[in-house]
Amino acid sequence: MPTDVVMPQMGESIFEGTITKWLKKVGDTVQKDEPLFEISTDKVDAEIPSPVAGILTEIKIGEGATVQINTVVAVVAEASEAISPAFPASAPAGTDVVMPQMGESIFEGTITRWLKKAGDTVQKDEPLFEISTDKVDAEIPSPVAGILTEIRVGEGATVQINAVVAVIGGSSSSADATGSSSPEPVTASETPVPAAASPTAQAAQPEPPPATSCTPPRTSPLVRRIAKENNLDLARVAASIPGSGAGGRITKDDILRYLSQPRPAAATPPPASARTAAPAPPASTLPGQVVPLSRMRSIIAQRMVDSVAIAPHVYSVYKIDMTRIARLRQLERARFEKTHGIKLTFMPFIAAAAIEALRRHPIVNSSLIDGSIHYHANVHLGIAVALEWGLIVPVVRQAETLTFVELARTMADLAERARTKKLKPDEASGSTFTLTNSGVFGGEFGTPIINQPESAILAIGGLKKEAVVMSDSEGSDTIAIRSMQSYCLGFDHRLIDGADGGKFLSTIKQVLETWNREIG
Repeated sequence: MPTDVVMPQMGESIFEGTITKWLKKVGDTVQKDEPLFEISTDKVDAEIPSPVAGILTEIKIGEGATVQINTVVAVVAEASEAISPAFPASAPAGTDVVMPQMGESIFEGTITRWLKKAGDTVQKDEPLFEISTDKVDAEIPSPVAGILTEIRVGEGATVQINAVVAVIGGSSSSADATGSSSPEPVTASETPVPAAASPTAQAAQPEPPPATSCTPPRTSPLVRRIAKENNLDLARVAASIPGSGAGGRITKDDILRYLSQPRPAAATPPPASARTAAPAPPASTLPGQVVPLSRMRSIIAQRMVDSVAIAPHVYSVYKIDMTRIARLRQLERARFEKTHGIKLTFMPFIAAAAIEALRRHPIVNSSLIDGSIHYHANVHLGIAVALEWGLIVPVVRQAETLTFVELARTMADLAERARTKKLKPDEASGSTFTLTNSGVFGGEFGTPIINQPESAILAIGGLKKEAVVMSDSEGSDTIAIRSMQSYCLGFDHRLIDGADGGKFLSTIKQVLETWNREIG
């Protein structure tokens, strides 16, 4: 029976490794415990031995690729199981299943879960595997009906678009024998090392000369995104700062160091090795389970750190009387749901107020790009949706053009499809302002991190009844029970002053407390 060779866990705190060199090629005979390939992690470089004796029949992950622990990287079969090259190649060809392109700016994807295993029967359009990109998570359907004869890319591996990840139909055995349908192993040039790859591991590789204008510099998706947000020419970055990553790859630390150069007062980021060596309790003294970060969680982590590094965050909190909205919703919710087929929640009211405030105060709906303020022509409203496996921000496009009913329906539809992994990539990118409901579990308010390259984000606190002092037109005070809600605006102080933030929140307060709009 063929034996899977997996990326080993080289320590309790190590979740991934980079294959730096294959010591054997497909078809070679290997002995048990004979070195098979070399890996690099943020703790150690090591030769990995073959778990069994036999013939190396398949290499699934090429040199330079970084994968999570326990990902299958190769297959070793016993000599008696290896198929002779003379085996006829007349078996019917199978259908390649490729990594789809989920958007114009997406060049790679990570397989997070296989929903079928080799040998299973699948129907056309039946979900086959789940992927995660830097824009969206999605289920990928089978292109044809048949038997899943081969899985070529394991869970946790990141490959470029159009890379063959599986085969349906045909004969995987004959394909392996002839080599006619087996793709070339993924190489470093084909699969960028994920941004989460260890800087220490990358630094272990020899550093080539800086990239020239005729050769695009090697980078990760995260680096390309930071460059795009700051209008940087990566070729110029490579010429100024040689990449410290594997094979001269420009890392996140490299590009952040480049961004810090024009500002002498800015502190130089500490070297990657210093951060790696930060004091931490010995893992052996902390019993528990070590779980690798999911692709989505890794992306969230990177973006949060980047945002805090890029933008000086300032917060302003207003308490708003939602009694008028609460009474209107209670009165109209049954009719609204019966008429329009969607539930009437508080979110469309809040979104409508935010859109009006953004229209009146366009600085909050802007971005700082290459030293200039970009005022966005439309309000593309991001709605943060919590998922069991992470967080995603679907976008309501041109929200300022929608009626109340259209806004409510669009928000409900996007949230539902986000939870069922049905979003399209362009529905989860390009927002200009974001709403996040931090009070969904009753919290007073949250202090959110800005979703770059936006300049502000609004956190909505929990709705609670409180005793409030009310003043009438004659100045008399009374105490009343009101439905109150806190709103926290987080904004980029490079663009937005405290006065601008106050004016923005005051507009939201005025719209909600004096609501007089039709809801349909």
